[in-house]
Amino acid sequence: MSQVEEYCSRIVELIRLRTFPLAIKLITNDEIPEGSIRPLKDLGYHLAMCQAFAIARREGKVIVMMKQDNWCFEPVIGLGMAEAPQLFLEGYNRYPNDVMTKEAGEYWARYEFPRLKPGSCSGIIISPLNKVSKAKITPDVVLMYVDPAQLTILALAAAYKNGKDISCKISSHAACVYSTVPVLKDNEPKVALPCLGDRQNAYAQDYELIFSIPYRFLSDLVNGIEFLAKSGRIIPFPARVRLEYEQRKEYKVLGRLVGLDIPE
Repeated sequence: MSQVEEYCSRIVELIRLRTFPLAIKLITNDEIPEGSIRPLKDLGYHLAMCQAFAIARREGKVIVMMKQDNWCFEPVIGLGMAEAPQLFLEGYNRYPNDVMTKEAGEYWARYEFPRLKPGSCSGIIISPLNKVSKAKITPDVVLMYVDPAQLTILALAAAYKNGKDISCKISSHAACVYSTVPVLKDNEPKVALPCLGDRQNAYAQDYELIFSIPYRFLSDLVNGIEFLAKSGRIIPFPARVRLEYEQRKEYKVLGRLVGLDIPE
């Protein structure tokens, strides 16, 4: 786990993150890490999952969200803490506030909303990545709130080993679900938007996006970031319009092959 904390330091330094990367662990028991916060028991109130993310990434605290700690039902359904109610499957939470018809709401609930099987977990541990030793967890997902420039580097780094682009489902609902469940189901990096609840109730900023990866990809991601840094792909990016800028050899070759007027 000391290696994980070193990875965290390298990511924060090279990507210039404004808040802590988060380690997410699904649990099926009541083994709560010592020193962690259980909202209802320790604070006397519920939290939405996005608020738990915000406290962990901004204040560096380890939060445990069991089913009864949640104030919002979407992560309870999405993460498999409970069966989806029929009313949810009929589109009740989307219609009439943000879709035109009940059928549209039902389509989203049944076919778009990412869900784990009921019983997949009874709660989750949310830890800053640099505190996984204290929390004594091996994460399932690592996620971080980033700006578009940081995401550019992370997307390059994610493809460093296998060349694969990131595929993702983009929604304005349930950021806590879209940033975790598709990663677990597809076992690959994803990008998600902070939802309205995340913005209105958990201080997600207008410039922020969410990048998340399976935990087992973490070392490859850091290797990719460090490789990019050595080749000059770092933040801040140089910002200037350079006419007929110098290109890498392989770009010149490929440009000439498609008929561009690129000199040797």
